[in-house]
Amino acid sequence: MAETSYIVVTGATENNLKNVSLRIPKGKITVFTGVSGSGKSSLCLDTIAAESRRELNETFPSFVQQYLPKYGRPHVANIENLPVTIVIDQKKPSGGARSTVATYTDIFSLLRLLFSRVGSPFVGYSDTFSFNHPSGSCPRCSGLGEIRELDIHKLVDFDKSLNDEDTIHYIAFGKGGWRWIRYAYSGLFDLDKKIKDYSPEELDLFLNSPQIRLKNPPKNWPKSAKYEGLIPRMYRSIINSEEGLLHASVLNPMLTMGVCPDCNGTRLNERVRSCKINGLSLADLTDMSINDALRFVGGIDHPLAKDIKQELTKRLQALIDIGLGYLTLGRGTSTLSGGEAGRIKIAKYINSALTDMVYVLDEPSAGLHSQDIRRLKESLQRLRDHGNTLLIVEHHREIISMADHIVDMGPGAGSNGGNIMFEGGYEALLHSDTVTGRMLRGTAVSSTTDLSVCRKPTGWIQIQDADLHNLKNISVDIPTGVLTVIAGVAGSGKSSLMEYFISSVRSSGNITSQLKNIFFIGQKDIGINMRSTPATYLEISDPIRSLFAKANRVSQQLFSFNSKGACPACKGKGVIVSDMAFMESIETVCELCHGSRYNDEALSYRYKGKTIAEVMEMSVDEALSFFAGEPFEGSLASLSEVGLGYLHLNQSMSTLSGGELQRVKLADNLQEGLWKSDENCIYIIDEPTDGLHLDDIQRLMRLFNRMTDAGNTLILIEHSIDVMRQADYLIELGPGGGEDGGRLLYAGTPSGIVNASESVTRQFLL
Repeated sequence: MAETSYIVVTGATENNLKNVSLRIPKGKITVFTGVSGSGKSSLCLDTIAAESRRELNETFPSFVQQYLPKYGRPHVANIENLPVTIVIDQKKPSGGARSTVATYTDIFSLLRLLFSRVGSPFVGYSDTFSFNHPSGSCPRCSGLGEIRELDIHKLVDFDKSLNDEDTIHYIAFGKGGWRWIRYAYSGLFDLDKKIKDYSPEELDLFLNSPQIRLKNPPKNWPKSAKYEGLIPRMYRSIINSEEGLLHASVLNPMLTMGVCPDCNGTRLNERVRSCKINGLSLADLTDMSINDALRFVGGIDHPLAKDIKQELTKRLQALIDIGLGYLTLGRGTSTLSGGEAGRIKIAKYINSALTDMVYVLDEPSAGLHSQDIRRLKESLQRLRDHGNTLLIVEHHREIISMADHIVDMGPGAGSNGGNIMFEGGYEALLHSDTVTGRMLRGTAVSSTTDLSVCRKPTGWIQIQDADLHNLKNISVDIPTGVLTVIAGVAGSGKSSLMEYFISSVRSSGNITSQLKNIFFIGQKDIGINMRSTPATYLEISDPIRSLFAKANRVSQQLFSFNSKGACPACKGKGVIVSDMAFMESIETVCELCHGSRYNDEALSYRYKGKTIAEVMEMSVDEALSFFAGEPFEGSLASLSEVGLGYLHLNQSMSTLSGGELQRVKLADNLQEGLWKSDENCIYIIDEPTDGLHLDDIQRLMRLFNRMTDAGNTLILIEHSIDVMRQADYLIELGPGGGEDGGRLLYAGTPSGIVNASESVTRQFLL
């Protein structure tokens, strides 16, 4: 192959990379594997993808660059022959409450065009069918599909006047705020009069008036402004707008929410819903699953629909091929799992006319059953065969085996990783002496576990007629005192069953006397930023600062880089950001504190011979020894238990991989002192092995087995075959996703699944 047929990376040192150099073949699928934290994401996402995006942004005029995302220059000596790169990660598509599966994939635009052309009766053109357009949206909910009724007494303190502080409890309505001015400067109200003392006419004007022009406004009233009552203004500019989503934590306590009764949650007004094709409206169609929608589109026989049908079929089929046929078109993108979000992005690009692109995929197998992996593999191969290069960060056996080229990172995680341990094909990896090679060729638990050896339940909790979401009145007994896995293809109802289980147990008190608490550890995103670290997330920063303060008899704030201890030059960031106006900002390590973030006074004090900067630079395992006996020792121990002992206390959470973030969250919930206590608990954990290497899975399973042996009940929602093999009890739902799922296929020990004729999982487990 010519040198231009490779992406050539030289001297990459981003994060934990140890001067990595490699040649990646173009037009091929290259899988990057290795234990969690070994440097895979640092190489693919933070180096290769970041450099491509940065270089692409620099091709635009400087005044355009200020509106584009900022990508810092990665720490790499050189990258040659680098095409334009598209990252397909597990972050949910943006767009808020108005973003759906149909709108994100452009299917909704085609459906709007279809109904405007062949729907009957004719009600308007394409824009008329949009719930984001005034002519199409339901007037009551403004196209959101749900009503949010304002409790005016939670917004307004009627015992106060407009001149009092905090009379209207929302942003900018406080005294002097720009929203407050529209009432105070209107000349309509006595500013010292309590709201409860307003006459009926004054109160109606204050709360309910539509937009009006004032006849003789005061001089300080803006000339072009209109007066509007508080309630319609709240609905128009806040409750039914994106601002309401942005400030939901402030607004939602004032609201009662539910499905809009006027449009029944369809978002569209009655006129649009009256237009139908073969007896169904656009609202009916978006309420369908993608599988059903494809069948509906195929049944349309109209000459004006021919071209639109072809494009719709192509997009719908791409989603079905990747295993998302169970999703409804109207499903909000904010409700998708990380795996579903990633696969929607893949489906979106499969039909793209662009070629010679680099697609960087972060754990595309996340949340997928082995049955779904087959479909994913076919979609990835189609993307490659279209003339593109795929770089995949992955741990799943099946995805690794399909690679044209494999890069195995290691040998360990964090500072113990960052090296290339192996490059080559799958067969060569199987015979290598790397951790991945050893796990793949059969030293994993999957080849040695005796499926017939299981713990005996200490009791049972009954679930009767579960009918949440797509569940088909399932009745099943959940064993206690053992490790249970809930299996099934994506969308089969696993999470719904556990949601129903938690709700029914808590509401009915149907819990054995031996079990004291239920803990659910889900997959909601961890809120992280530049200043977020493992120490701040687990809330051990304050106790550490307190120890320094007591030992030196000074203020605790002195040991915070967000407060009095901050370096005066970098303000506690550790770097100096140079604003280059329209050009990309430049970050350099602060010369005054050398990146420590602290000022000289803070660094002059010590605890057990260490400065605050030296302590925060410790790894979790080092800190565990250093702070032995302290009350927060359990938090450090929990991080070590889930295999994150190599993380530094002050390490930015933004540098952690997906697997590491999941385990930080797990550690936060699995405090060592809790699960080892005599108050035995139920732990329900949603896909804990997402983003984990095979070796990391076995380490995590050792923890789960110890928790179970201590008397706890563990229920894991899982797709990993290695985890299922170590379960005491297996419950499988299916057979498909969405309306095709929700049935109980099997409940019993893993070994008994051989006789379960309906099981989708058994062919992979045995």
